[in-house]
Amino acid sequence: MKNLQQMQQIMKQVQQIQEQLQKQLDELVVEASSGGGMVLVRMNGQKHLVNVQIDPEVFASKDAEMLQDLVVAAVNEAARKVDEQLAGRVGNLASGLSVPGLT
Repeated sequence: MKNLQQMQQIMKQVQQIQEQLQKQLDELVVEASSGGGMVLVRMNGQKHLVNVQIDPEVFASKDAEMLQDLVVAAVNEAARKVDEQLAGRVGNLASGLSVPGLT
């Protein structure tokens, strides 16, 4: 009976952590750039692009391949930043998890 109560308590803590993490992801927005700031993107915690800014100079060169590379680089960097933020936040939230017998 005691094990069942402990398991229920752990599950409740996990649910609270999941809710906190979801709220943080909903509020998270990261920014990344490439080409020395020629392309700037903003991405939310769900890895959805919310904004893309392209310096007009990029269009003057009429180099479509360069623009494509800059956009890909900025988006990939933003996704990496989201992953980094997520890993840090999960670690912080999980550190508050109290598991009897493991702590």
